[in-house]
Amino acid sequence: MAYGFVGIIHIAAIIFAIVELGLTAYCVHVWDHSYWTDSAPSILKYLLFTAVWSFFVLLYIGVTPLYFTRFFHRLASLALEWITMIFWFAGSVALAVDVGGPVHCGGNHYCGAIRAAIAFGFLMWLMFLLLVIVDTFESLRSRRGHTATTTKPGVTAV
Repeated sequence: MAYGFVGIIHIAAIIFAIVELGLTAYCVHVWDHSYWTDSAPSILKYLLFTAVWSFFVLLYIGVTPLYFTRFFHRLASLALEWITMIFWFAGSVALAVDVGGPVHCGGNHYCGAIRAAIAFGFLMWLMFLLLVIVDTFESLRSRRGHTATTTKPGVTAV
């Protein structure tokens, strides 16, 4: 089975969403059990939600057109990609601003997990940006009636 560029991005995004889910879940767990505040910061919970959201969006975009074509709509998947891209950008920037400038963590695992969550958040934003660009151009091309296999009138395609 040959995977195209978009398929490889989907697989990588699912793997990174699982990694981000683990990182943010760890950070929320450590915060809830180590600090004397009521709860973890809302930005960590937001990134936890975004990781779960992304996983379901990627399943819809990747699996539905293959097995449940009746429930797949190209513009709905494009809208979900746009929304998810905005979610990742907003969450990653907010967490980076919350952490502040360059921080040297030393041996602190929580600090390292926060920095990794920021990095993977921006990677997820980049992946969804690529998916949005590719799928937007493909959607615009298909709306104009262009196809990949066009022939001249009177010429038979082989």
